[in-house]
Amino acid sequence: MTQNPPLRAADILARRLYQAGCRHAFGMPGGEVLTLIDALVKAGINFHLAKHENAAGFMAEGVHHVDGAPGILVATVGPGAMNGVNVVANADQDRVPLIVLTGCVDDAEAQTYTHQVLDHRAVFAPITKAGFTLSADAAGVIADKAIGIATEGRNGPVHIDVPISVADAPAKDSTARRTVASPNIPADLTQARDWLADAARPVIIAGLDVLYDDSAAALTAFAETFGIPVITTYKAKGVIPEDHALALGGAGLSPLADKHLLPFVEAADLVICVGYDPIEMRTGWRNPWDPAATRVIDIHAVPNHHYMHQATLSFVAHTGATLTALGAGVAPRPVWPDGRIAQVRQALAADFPTADAWGPAAVIAECRATLPADTIATVDSGAHRILLSQMWSCPAPRSLLQSSGLCTMGCAVPLAMGAKLAAPTRPVVSFSGDAGFLMVAGEMATAAELGQNTIFVVFVDQSLALIELKQRQRQLSNVGVDFGGHDFAAIGRAFGGNGVTATSRAELRAALQAALTADTFTVIAALIAPHAYDGRI
Repeated sequence: MTQNPPLRAADILARRLYQAGCRHAFGMPGGEVLTLIDALVKAGINFHLAKHENAAGFMAEGVHHVDGAPGILVATVGPGAMNGVNVVANADQDRVPLIVLTGCVDDAEAQTYTHQVLDHRAVFAPITKAGFTLSADAAGVIADKAIGIATEGRNGPVHIDVPISVADAPAKDSTARRTVASPNIPADLTQARDWLADAARPVIIAGLDVLYDDSAAALTAFAETFGIPVITTYKAKGVIPEDHALALGGAGLSPLADKHLLPFVEAADLVICVGYDPIEMRTGWRNPWDPAATRVIDIHAVPNHHYMHQATLSFVAHTGATLTALGAGVAPRPVWPDGRIAQVRQALAADFPTADAWGPAAVIAECRATLPADTIATVDSGAHRILLSQMWSCPAPRSLLQSSGLCTMGCAVPLAMGAKLAAPTRPVVSFSGDAGFLMVAGEMATAAELGQNTIFVVFVDQSLALIELKQRQRQLSNVGVDFGGHDFAAIGRAFGGNGVTATSRAELRAALQAALTADTFTVIAALIAPHAYDGRI
């Protein structure tokens, strides 16, 4: 009779991750993580080879936004782990539950062997919620703690350093399992209900916690019951369908949009912050209301230590459950009787028109009109992200993915690839500036290897457009922002995909329609003029 081999510590860790819903892991192997990768695959978690650990982490985030499970980044000792620092910092600021697994040299070995040896935990400590070194005797407990810390409260990354000998060490799985907390509801909402009943000009500002509480339906129902308009952060776009009469779109980075939204907030007599995390917002959203004149209710995952704003009432609680309880027994009343909500929507539409003959706004408008409503879009940082985040209408949450807290470049391509892995039947499109695309162009090889037909749209203006605009605004010399022209369509073809250059809406539309039914990925290089974002963001 054949006996099963004993469980290794790496097997216990991998099984716990599988039980948490994880089905994909990303990274680059090294000798120090081979056992770990073997354990992940045996547990039922697919390992995907990326071309850089930073991109691997964003692929993991893309999967997470579709399937809801923590993402998994695997990096080997030393340079592999260090390549992942940016994406881990992004996960920290963008509240992404990312499990970061790094291989390390055994402690006894490191006392006399120094090649590639450094303190991974010290590096990751400032940018993670917690860090562990795997132990064979406590592998299950460490895995449970890591998953719980990453996914409870305000989400974020957790690092587990895995010594070589520990990964292979025989271990027994513990029977202990963590207890998941039930959603909290404040015990006394009397004051908040009184304010809701009295409010004539209420407004909701919604953020990331709504996504992680799965509270979009509760938020929309509450807004509709009481006629309250909703402003969202960029990553929370779609928590109320953006074609809804009460949806005022995303805020936080566009001065053009904020010139309408900030005065609207200032005119409110009740502000309800629902899962609003101001880490996404620019400095103009620091103390955007007069605390002496405006009642503010804050429903959030963690206490306020950011001091970007203060609230009159603060509830550390589940967003959806608290909104439902807040509205119980409160009679709706007419609000914003002057038609101000519709006026703001009209003003925003006028400032972000969709009828341009060509240029970045035309590229966005044409893509939104041509691609199906359920398309998942991703966008890189830059001027195009600010414009797209205003113009791209989201019918549901997590349909526009981006780096919003850290605003890191190079994220759109791998985010799209991860999303496509988790949602293979949905159209997925990424929007990159030409500089951001060049940062991750090697991942076109990964797209080909995965057999994806993801669409990669590149705004080609041969410049770091947002930084170049800031240089001109400050009357500084043009230095370090412009670069040579490159054939981005040819890059796509070189890696086995399709490549198209578009200089008109008709060419772009034809390229998009062909890409939707293609059997491989498509790179669409949209050529736009220099300074095309002036006055548009």
